[in-house]
Amino acid sequence: MKVFLSMLFLMPLVGWTQKIFPVDYASQADVKVFVVDYESQADLKVYKVDYSSQAGKNDGKWFFVDYASQADKKIFFVDYESQADVKIFFVEYASQAGWKNNSKKAKFY
Repeated sequence: MKVFLSMLFLMPLVGWTQKIFPVDYASQADVKVFVVDYESQADLKVYKVDYSSQAGKNDGKWFFVDYASQADKKIFFVDYESQADVKIFFVEYASQAGWKNNSKKAKFY
């Protein structure tokens, strides 16, 4: 019983980190993203962190992993905004990262 309760409380901590792997085909992706030119157009402002331990919990702080098996989410960068599930904008500082459109937030859980 203790093991079950421990796992129950730790699952959210493990499951919501943002370790990302870009895939080659849309059919392989969990989420299709489009990079917009302006922050005002984005659903999510993304900051690329340097270490996996810095990856956020669905707050826009992404760590790009080397292998799909390491990823929490696999993404595909689409060519057109209309093809995207989520529109992102890359920011320069971690403090700028975060959701602007909370209705899309569930795509990364």
